[in-house]
Amino acid sequence: MSPQTFILIGRSGCGKGTQAELLIEYLKKNSPNPVFYLESGQKFREFISSSGYTASLSNEIMKTGELQPPFLAIHIWSHLMIEQMDEQKHLIIDGTPRKLEEAMVLDGALQFYKRKNVYILHVNVSRKWSIDRLIGRGRADDKSIDEINKRLDWFDTDVIPVIDYLRGQTLAPKPNGGGPVPTLHYKYIDINGEQTIPEVHEEIIKKIL
Repeated sequence: MSPQTFILIGRSGCGKGTQAELLIEYLKKNSPNPVFYLESGQKFREFISSSGYTASLSNEIMKTGELQPPFLAIHIWSHLMIEQMDEQKHLIIDGTPRKLEEAMVLDGALQFYKRKNVYILHVNVSRKWSIDRLIGRGRADDKSIDEINKRLDWFDTDVIPVIDYLRGQTLAPKPNGGGPVPTLHYKYIDINGEQTIPEVHEEIIKKIL
């Protein structure tokens, strides 16, 4: 199996992280290529808890429950890419991009690394299903219905345009106003996330083979 690239995306509580772990296990069993799992959440939390002016401002944003500015998210995951990317690695991206600006930069990064046939795995669940799941898992940041609704609103206002952008990103203009040139091929795959964990994993594997 040649190195593959997967972007997992979906509403909060859809199980992206769990499905990423299962996909990593599958790739390790069925391919000699190593896997690079790009999940920047932990790095972001470490950054926010560090000292410094930028970290303190980012911490203030976190306390209000607002989204962090795209430049900070890009700073986190681009550094991880630079440190860990390799042409032989499968790449699994979890939770990024969340805004259109991020998607455009990520598109450029994937072109730079010559990644082809990028799969967008949309673990699709309804808003009600997501709310029930988030309340049921009982995490500290899931106890407020207002906070849950705010995160779900972000998906509709910010992430859906990202999905639309990536699905339509087949041509890009040449520099200096030249004609269009082919870019990456994104293969959008809609996954029914309202199934059991093994059923979601099975659907993913069937649709990427």
